Parts: sequence; structure tokens; C-alpha cells
Amino acid sequence: MKQGLLAGALLLATLAAGASAGAGEGDVLAHLDAYATRQAEVGRLLWQQPELGYLEERSSRLLQQELRQAGFRIEAGVAGMPTAFVASYGTRGSGPVIALLAEMDALPGMAQAAEPVRMPIAGQDAGQACGHNLFGAASVGAARAIAQWLKASGTPGEVRLYGTPAEEGGSGKVYLTRAGLFDDVDVVLHWHPASENSAAQGTSLANISGKFRFHGVAAHAAIAPDRGRSALDAVEAFNHMANLMREHVPDGTRIHYVISNGGSAPNVVPDLAEAYYYVRHVDPAVVRDVFERLRRAADGAAMGTGTTVEFEQTGGVFSLLPNDTLGQVMQAALEQVGGVRYDAREQAFAGKLQQSLERRPPLDVAMQLQPYRADVAGSASTDVGDVSWNVPTVGLSTATWVPGTPAHSWQAVAASGASIGAKGALNASRAMALAAVRLFQSPDSVRAARGEFERRRGAQFRYVPLLQREAPPLDYRRRPSAP
Repeated sequence: MKQGLLAGALLLATLAAGASAGAGEGDVLAHLDAYATRQAEVGRLLWQQPELGYLEERSSRLLQQELRQAGFRIEAGVAGMPTAFVASYGTRGSGPVIALLAEMDALPGMAQAAEPVRMPIAGQDAGQACGHNLFGAASVGAARAIAQWLKASGTPGEVRLYGTPAEEGGSGKVYLTRAGLFDDVDVVLHWHPASENSAAQGTSLANISGKFRFHGVAAHAAIAPDRGRSALDAVEAFNHMANLMREHVPDGTRIHYVISNGGSAPNVVPDLAEAYYYVRHVDPAVVRDVFERLRRAADGAAMGTGTTVEFEQTGGVFSLLPNDTLGQVMQAALEQVGGVRYDAREQAFAGKLQQSLERRPPLDVAMQLQPYRADVAGSASTDVGDVSWNVPTVGLSTATWVPGTPAHSWQAVAASGASIGAKGALNASRAMALAAVRLFQSPDSVRAARGEFERRRGAQFRYVPLLQREAPPLDYRRRPSAP
């Protein structure tokens, strides 16, 4: 395998050297620069109207509109998800199919102004704390530039953009994968906002998430507590058992939860309570086992409190399957693009924001590129994982956030709505577009990526999703506590 990867690296180095000599890449970058102002506007609009998973109606329409104007064919409402779509441009059945992913959902409870100090937005709950407004806008920008290049160069092939809802716990891409919408795709490109620039390829954590909903009997908590059966008692007993379990699970397992419904009033014995759980581990088999133990613990908690319990799975994703062959292509593209340069106003913004951070690396980290690495162990989860076990997949991250900023923070929301975020997103567009052009020009690279993909997956691999539910939970954000 090592010899094959070395040969692939030599091939890709030759490709990169030849491509930079002038195969239309200048035109691609020029198209992106011409669209940069509009791309920033799209990202800002998605930031101003943050929408939760499966509820991204305006966001999805806006991204589709930008692609339709560029001549893309669009199929909306795919895989049972009203806000999911597939946009395509090029010649079907001739040349490779290269796809880009576009996320758009926000996170609840994360409203924040585009300011370097904590400033919640009155009357607003959700916020783009993972930068998916930038993710969606930049992927659309890259797709438009690739389509323009395909048309101008006459290159056979097809570029697709997948509008993928509900990454944050809803596992939207799993439904797209299960529906076979990636079956004829040769390579998938994606990116993610971050506080540094990197094309390192690594794993992530598989996870299963879901809601344990306990039903009891309501009663007056003072007059007739003996006639009540507390669903909240069941949740608390369940959580206690889960916390005891932490000592007896494989290393690297993560278990976390919130009580998403604990009752309505202290003087009423709650007849409904709910706990929302995640289990993560790099090995999907461990996740399956630990979550099954949780389900048995929930049954025990219900039995011990005289209540009943039902379980609703909301998500389940594989870990990422890295691809070093594609990683080398992305690294070469990112090196050509470079890092993010702050002007004086942005330096002042970043410096003030960093005062609220625990880690404060130098601001010039945003200008630097991290060294390329393969097989990096990641600690987050993403539904891109399921895609990567079905299609050779490659990603990158760019400095859309102030160095030192953690994801899912108000600081990430602030930068995602500021010019710093737009600059980093433009670099992501450039790198993905350049990588795609080079792959369209090198069938050998696409074949090498497929070969590595097959070796890593193993001949015996059969895709069985961790997500075992019929239809997407389209209201999982709308009704976190409903029966």
C-alpha cells in the first residue's frame, strides 16, 4: 500500500506542476474573484437568517437560486428532505463526476452579533456557530467557477453541488447516501470553517444520537405524590446510570446529553421528560454497542420508576475515511491559494476577540498553512463520514475564524458574519475549484484515489448505516420536547 501511495504522490506532484503552467486555472480564479462580493453577500444572508436543521427553507432557496442563475440543473426536495437538493452542470455520462457538499444549518441558542465582544441578538435564538453559512456560500462559489471552466474549456465531465441539510445532529447526508445519490460520483470535495488553514486528512468520530422520552403519571406533588409516577425521576435515574457507565466503556468513547424536557412546574409530578443523548467513538461498532447499553439502561430506569420509555433516533454517522491521494491534490491547491491576510480593521477585530479566548495563538496563524498530514485522529463528528465510505472524499479547512476560536462558540458566530469569515471562505472556494480542475484533467489521479479508497475500505466492506430510521426527523429542531 505504501508503494502505491508513493507512486500516487509522484503522479500528483507531476500533475500539480503541469496544471500550474496554465490549464485555465487563472480563468477559474478570475471567475471566483469576480463572484467574491456576491459570495460574501450570500454568506452574510445565511448568517442573518440562521435556520436550524431541516428548516433551512430560505437558505436552501438562496443557494439554489445562485446555482440556477449559473446554468445548473436542480432537483430539489431529494431523499425525503424538503431543503436538500442536487444541482448539476456538465455532460452526463462523459468524463468524471466531481461533487461538492454545501451545508447551511445553524445551531440553537447561539445568536451573536458580528462583534468581537459577547453580544446576543435580541429576539433571536439560532446562530451560525459552525460557520455553515460560509460553508454553503463558498461551495456554491466553487461550483459556479468549475462549471464556467467546464464550459469554456470544453472538458467532458459533470460538477454537482449537494445541498445538505441538518448536519448538526440530523445526519442529512446519510439519507442522501442511503438514497443512492452518490452512487455515480467519482470524487467528493468538502471543506469546513476553522481557525487555521489545513488540508490534513484524518478520521472523525462515528456517533449515534437520539431522544429517550419517558412517560409517567401526573399528580399534585404535595397533595397526592403517591399517585404520581415521575418521568423526571426516570430521566435522572437514567442519567446516573449513564454516568456510571463512563468507567466501563472503551477508551475514546464520548457520552454526552442534555435534559431537553424536565417538566413544567415543581408542584406537578412530570408525566413527560426527555433526555437527548450522543455517543461517539472512532469505531462504529463501539458506538453501536455502547448505545445499545444505554437503551437497556433506559429500560431499567423506566422499570425502576414505574414509567415507560420510548426512543427516537435522530442521527447516526460513520467516521471519516481518509484519502491521502486526494489529500495531496488538495494540499497543492491550498498552497497555491495561501492563507488569509487581515487588514488593519480585521486585526483590531481579531485582537479584541482574542481577549475572550483561552488560547491566543499569533494572528499570523491565519496567513500560514499547516503542514500536510495524513491519518490525523479527529474528535468531531460529521455526516460526511457516510459519504466518505461510499465515494473517495477529500476536505480542507480555512481560517474563517480568529486563531484560537473553538467551533460552536459565540466567537465563531461573530467571525462567521464578519469580513474575516468571508475571506477565509473565498480561499476555500479557490482551493476546491483548483483541486477539481486538476482532477478533471487527470483521470489517472481519479483512478488512484479510487484504488486507495478500495484498499482502505477493504474487500469485505458492506455499508450498513448507523442511522436506523425510515425517514428524516424533519421536526427534530422544531419540537425538542414534544411527545
